[in-house]
Amino acid sequence: MTLEEGLRVKLARDLRLAGALVAAGDDSMPTDTETETETGSDTEPGTDDLVVGGSLSLASGAEGTVERVHDHRDREVRQSHGAREYVRLKSLLDDFGHQMPPETLRQLEEQIGSLEPEWIAHQGRKLRVTVRVRLDNGFVLDDVHEDLFTVSDA
Repeated sequence: MTLEEGLRVKLARDLRLAGALVAAGDDSMPTDTETETETGSDTEPGTDDLVVGGSLSLASGAEGTVERVHDHRDREVRQSHGAREYVRLKSLLDDFGHQMPPETLRQLEEQIGSLEPEWIAHQGRKLRVTVRVRLDNGFVLDDVHEDLFTVSDA
C-alpha cells in the first residue's frame, strides 16, 4: 500500500515512544536545574538542552492526515559487496548454468544460496516508504514506515 498526501489514515497498532525530548526550533526547554525540586538534583554538564520525557503511548485507531510521503524506492541504494556478488553469480548461473559441469553448478548454487539473505536485505532497503502524519490530537509522526497506518474509513 502506498499512501498519498492528504489521505486520512489511522494507526494500525499501539505505539510507545520513549526517550529524551529536545525543543524544536529556537524555543528552549526547561532544564533540570530550572525544574529542580527542594530535594535537589545534580545534572551532568552538557545536558542543559535536554529534558527526559519518559514515554508516550498512542493508541491504535488514532486518526490523522498524511502531510508528506518519502518514497525511498526512487533513490539508488548502495549495494554491499555480498549483494553485488549475488547479482554477479546469479547472472553467471542464468547465462551459463546449463553448460556447467554438475559439480561446478552445485558449488555456484551453494554460493548464491549463502548470499541470498544479504540480497533480500538489500531489496528490503530499496522498498522503504516513510510518511509524515499529523494526528488529530496534534502529534506529528515523521519518518515512520507507512505500514504503521491503514486508510481511515471516514
